[in-house]
Amino acid sequence: MSDKGPVLLETGIRDVSFGSGVKVVQPANLYGCTIGDNCFIGPFVEIQKDVRIGSGTKIQSHSFICELVTIGNDCFVGHGVMFVNDTFSIGGPARGKRELWRSTTIGDRVSIGSNATIMPVDICDDVVIGAGAVVVKPITKPGIYAGNPARFLRGASSDRSSYVEKK
Repeated sequence: MSDKGPVLLETGIRDVSFGSGVKVVQPANLYGCTIGDNCFIGPFVEIQKDVRIGSGTKIQSHSFICELVTIGNDCFVGHGVMFVNDTFSIGGPARGKRELWRSTTIGDRVSIGSNATIMPVDICDDVVIGAGAVVVKPITKPGIYAGNPARFLRGASSDRSSYVEKK
């Protein structure tokens, strides 16, 4: 046992390129990333280095956006969404070996429901990911996806009112 106590590392905002009109609710841990105009970042969010967030995007509380993620314009990331860049391709964690990590690209106008997990994939424009979904494969067709693993439920037009089920 060490009598020196733990090493305490502080959260904060450092080396971030902010667009205009950005709102960040603290505490938040943002470093080395780029945040576009008119974005909202909720509390208890971590956005790591080299991440790019497009204009008009909203990131809700308790979400984690790791290195190698790009999120487009006018997106919504719900509470507790987790992005993953390490697929354990060697049977366990990459242990910081960046060459083993994989990237994720999210298109424009993508909404990701609370507690979804996004593995390293590309997601096209105009997609809705349901709450709790686990996205393990690229999404190349606009529409609504849900489940574990996430699967296509139905198409959706660019008119967001069509996402509401018609009775």
